[in-house]
Amino acid sequence: MNIFGVGLPEVTVILVLALLIFGPKKLPELGKQLGKTLQSLKNASNEFQNELNKAVNEPENIKNNNMSEGNEAENIKKD
Repeated sequence: MNIFGVGLPEVTVILVLALLIFGPKKLPELGKQLGKTLQSLKNASNEFQNELNKAVNEPENIKNNNMSEGNEAENIKKD
């Protein structure tokens, strides 16, 4: 188990210290809040990535639409 360069022994020490500092009653609340915070950061990151992808793909869509409109205009002129 290696999360962010922190192995199992380090995680165990961190959890024991957190238990000593915050106590057994407060620790589940802190864990729950940490989970909510991480979830909201993940959602914000995904939303940012989606917006970035839209912005990158938008010029391609505009270019394709302009080409289609140009072809339609040529067809109208031919008629």
